[in-house]
Amino acid sequence: MRRLQTQLRELPAGAPIRLAKRTSNLFRPRVRTGAPGLDVSGLDSVLLVDPGRRTAVVQGMTTYEHLVDATLAHGLMPLVVPQLKTITLGGAVTGLGIESSSFRNGLPHESVLSMDVLTGAGDVVTAEPDGPDSALFHAFPNSYGTLGYATALTIELEPVQPFVHLRHVRFDDLEMLADAIDEVVATRTWAGEQVDFVDGTVFTATEAYLSLGSWAATAPYTSDYTGQQVYYRSIQERPQDWLTVRDYLWRWDTDWFWCSRVFGVQNPRIRRWVPRRWLRSDRYQKLVGLENRLHVKARLDARKGLPARERVVQDVEIPLARTADFVRWFIDHVPIEPIWLCPLRLRRPVAGTADGTWPLYPLGPDRTYLNVGFWSTVAIAPGAADGDVNRAIEQAVADHDGHKSLYSDAYYSPQEFWRSYGESAYRDAKRKYDPRGRLLDLYEKAVGRR
Repeated sequence: MRRLQTQLRELPAGAPIRLAKRTSNLFRPRVRTGAPGLDVSGLDSVLLVDPGRRTAVVQGMTTYEHLVDATLAHGLMPLVVPQLKTITLGGAVTGLGIESSSFRNGLPHESVLSMDVLTGAGDVVTAEPDGPDSALFHAFPNSYGTLGYATALTIELEPVQPFVHLRHVRFDDLEMLADAIDEVVATRTWAGEQVDFVDGTVFTATEAYLSLGSWAATAPYTSDYTGQQVYYRSIQERPQDWLTVRDYLWRWDTDWFWCSRVFGVQNPRIRRWVPRRWLRSDRYQKLVGLENRLHVKARLDARKGLPARERVVQDVEIPLARTADFVRWFIDHVPIEPIWLCPLRLRRPVAGTADGTWPLYPLGPDRTYLNVGFWSTVAIAPGAADGDVNRAIEQAVADHDGHKSLYSDAYYSPQEFWRSYGESAYRDAKRKYDPRGRLLDLYEKAVGRR
């Protein structure tokens, strides 16, 4: 830790501060400065799993793949496990995360009991919900490393069973789908069976599925979606299924939800020759990174006379009552399918804040939201500009009383941005924990693309 503090303090005044990480799950383009990053390679361990207290002490750069392996060995798991193996715990807390347990467990930062944060001032402070640095604890989620970096976190865990029983329930009407989600969230049951996990997949306006997962002590069989089979296709083909708990948690990683299709690896004739170790989200992310730097496909498309394409990679939270309208608008205006759905409720009102919300991402307590995820590109229409579709989505999200995650492209004006992302709490925390502005401002990082 002292080494990390020394690195930060020895950087020249005005030099950009960033982490030297091998992987990233951000999609915002950033200016490549060539400046060295802080070496966080020693902050990737699970320090302690306490089965009695159902807690773990975890360094901030530990990936969820590593964390899950450590906790499953004790029959436990983090309360929310984001879908991709190389998301880090610190990244999920400072940048938000979500998964199919979020309808009962909220977001990853809600299971944090305390965290050590290397601040922009170069200090390491222990932030707790009711301690002297509670302002940092509450402002840290959705700050994306602009207040500091979590170096160690103590988190809650929950018990697991060996298997997950899945039911894929089809809906032909979006309002009926929303009503079913409301029922599942309220009762945590469906058709007489307990529901422990729920997410959804929309293929068209008249073909959508809820995938309802229930803990199971035994299973008549287990499916394997780490090799030749593609998980999201099974949703349309199998009314029910069984997975081991580990395979359930990583069911989306093998094909990066459905995004691996752009690389051709969902074609059975190609897939059979691809080693399993290459069927991972971080492999695809590296290919995307190469394209972003070299623009090989973009140049080939241009030679073929094809239009340039706009990246539309977003997750948004819409109040459940407005979700059917938003999804219908999206289907009518944005040619991307499938769409991922994931219901979310805060675990409890946030103690120590005026309105019971996390200030930088103020979702209302006691209100159900639906995360809508869509990740692809769209052709830029004649006369249109790159970014027009994303701007239209931002407006639609606002029109439906929603919020947008900041891991990807954003186009807000400063006034629009700070109305939604807790300017007052952020400025107070920034003045206290990064008084010299060594770290980027949140607007500058999320929208300024640095």
